[in-house]
Amino acid sequence: MKAHKIADSLFCVYADIASDELFEGIWPIPRGVSLNSYLVKGEKTALIDLIRDWSGAPRQIEEALAEAGASFESVDYLILNHLEPDHTGWLGEFRRRNPGAEIIATAKGINLVKSFYKEERGLKVVKDGDKLDLGGRELVFFETPNIHWPETMMTYDSASGTLFSCDGFGSFGALGGRVFDDEFSAEEHSFYEREGLRYYANIVSSFSAFVERGIQKLEALDIKCVAPSHGIVWRKNPRAIIERYLKYAGYSRGKTEPSIAVIWGSMYGNTKQGLDAVIRGIEAEGAPYTVNRVPDEDVSYALANAFQSRALVLAMPTYEYAMFPPMAYVLDIFRRKHIFDKTVLRIGSWGWVGGAKKEYEAAIEALRWESVPSMEWTGAPTIQELLVLEERGKELARSIR
Repeated sequence: MKAHKIADSLFCVYADIASDELFEGIWPIPRGVSLNSYLVKGEKTALIDLIRDWSGAPRQIEEALAEAGASFESVDYLILNHLEPDHTGWLGEFRRRNPGAEIIATAKGINLVKSFYKEERGLKVVKDGDKLDLGGRELVFFETPNIHWPETMMTYDSASGTLFSCDGFGSFGALGGRVFDDEFSAEEHSFYEREGLRYYANIVSSFSAFVERGIQKLEALDIKCVAPSHGIVWRKNPRAIIERYLKYAGYSRGKTEPSIAVIWGSMYGNTKQGLDAVIRGIEAEGAPYTVNRVPDEDVSYALANAFQSRALVLAMPTYEYAMFPPMAYVLDIFRRKHIFDKTVLRIGSWGWVGGAKKEYEAAIEALRWESVPSMEWTGAPTIQELLVLEERGKELARSIR
């Protein structure tokens, strides 16, 4: 694996992960993800963020370090911006190979080093504004709690203007041998933007207020490069990813896109017939929409579309006196990820008796949703019911203007 030079004596050393294993044990990464570490060299050497032993990551990082004239053994300081195991899982092996390196983190981060890895040696707590002199190069630390764990911080290299932001400003998607924003085509950027939204919705969305606070705290810095722990390193246009994250954070405050996220499941096609009528109504009004079917598509994708959209259509049959189980899971994820303040239309068919309504209303109680009148029917919808459903789709589309 190659070392990618950001500035004099500063390199991105990363591993591309290609694995069927779910990210955080929940989220699919069919196009992989990168684990980015950074090497900073002065008279002494710092490695910023680590990796876990996943898909050959230690070997990839070791090869990149060697190309930059370094090794795990030559590191003087290991800076841990964030203690989640995808960035620290290899810490025990690193310490075995390099017993003398000083491990640097916030106070809460050092506590996690002790509790996660039972490590007590060579630990240093840093706080807001503290500096580390590498000899000819200075790093500055900024606490940015809850982006997205309580112990997180970001590190700033004054010489190059590089902000090492760990999970902040990250994205899903392996990098494939390139790391910088000016090395990717417009089509490739579109892919990383979609995967960046999904990453934010899946990982960070519950902490959007902290994202805004963190960005505000860092405003005075002359940021010439944003170097996250996952995804593209932004050296040409670092403001682009910062503005994108501010936009995503705004979604949590209701500043959403004028679009509709359609999420549906159907057992025997009766609910789908009704949904098709709703979509005809949405299309008649010219409103943009996305469609995700559960459980065929992972909730990760439905979550991203719902997060950015002003309105939702939830189409589900009644299943054994309650909601269709895959949709019940979707709503539980929406509650956990704070998918608030949407205008929502719920529809669905039932067989021998209804029952989804009661469970649904309890599930959305905390979400502050405004509901277009729901509609349920027995078996296949009648022509009259289809006309009503089409009108409900039109009404929902008009509501997002």
